[in-house]
Amino acid sequence: MPDPTPSPLERSLAARLKRDEHGLVAAVVQQHDTGEVLMLGWMDDEALHRTLTTGRVTYWSRSRGEYWRKGDTSGHVQHVRSVALDCDGDALLVRVDQVGAACHTGSRTCFADDLGALAGDGS
Repeated sequence: MPDPTPSPLERSLAARLKRDEHGLVAAVVQQHDTGEVLMLGWMDDEALHRTLTTGRVTYWSRSRGEYWRKGDTSGHVQHVRSVALDCDGDALLVRVDQVGAACHTGSRTCFADDLGALAGDGS
């Protein structure tokens, strides 16, 4: 669980976030120039604050139980180009300049496993 210590995230922004029961907001990450969806991560207020103020994407790792800045160990850095909040306040769109693979498997994107088209007539 993220540290409950208040983050210096701007109050007006923090008030707009709709967090899950763990205090997290989904962060969809997209390559800024191609629109390619790279990955989904999770942020609390502190991770979002770090992302907005450092120019590098920081996440809350649910599996490790700690903050991690993308690329610190792998070299596959995400340079922030923009961050947008969706209309409901429960998801972020983080547009980045991705260096190297975004996925921990070494793939460019975490969405490389195409499941194919849905059955039906397309309507």
